[in-house]
Amino acid sequence: MKKLLIASIFAAMSTSVFAVDAAQVDKSIPLKDGTTLYIFKDGKMSMEDKYGRATRMKENQVMETKDGQKIMMHGDEVMRLDDYLNKDYRG
Repeated sequence: MKKLLIASIFAAMSTSVFAVDAAQVDKSIPLKDGTTLYIFKDGKMSMEDKYGRATRMKENQVMETKDGQKIMMHGDEVMRLDDYLNKDYRG
């Protein structure tokens, strides 16, 4: 019984560590090519393609916003964004 209790505590802790909520996303910026850039509160970024999927970007790649501003990619938080985008579909 004690082992089961310890295992359930570790399982609960591991799911809460990887959970991403809307409070972690600082802002989302639509880009010129139809993608969306997400900036997390810790300054790391991730990209959503025009089909709603988290997609990989190269570090220091320059992107252009719809209003013509240039932004450089810092970080590649694909799994973090995927968790955020699909939070309603996880059981």
